[in-house]
Amino acid sequence: MNNDFDLVLEYLPFLIPLIILQLGLAIFSAIHVIRHPQYRFGNQVMWLLIVLLIQFIGPLVYFVFGRGERYGRTN
Repeated sequence: MNNDFDLVLEYLPFLIPLIILQLGLAIFSAIHVIRHPQYRFGNQVMWLLIVLLIQFIGPLVYFVFGRGERYGRTN
């Protein structure tokens, strides 16, 4: 039992930044989903579930595939 705790303490300096990054990305993505009602496909509830329940990959999937254009492209 003590070995498991020692292992967690050993990896803690690597885990804390990853946890902070994941929480920050999830919060930022959830706020973006709520504030921007236009999506390429799907709806707000679907994207909130993807962003909040699928760790790391959910927010990235939203920004790559789900986020709609606010004003359209100007190119």
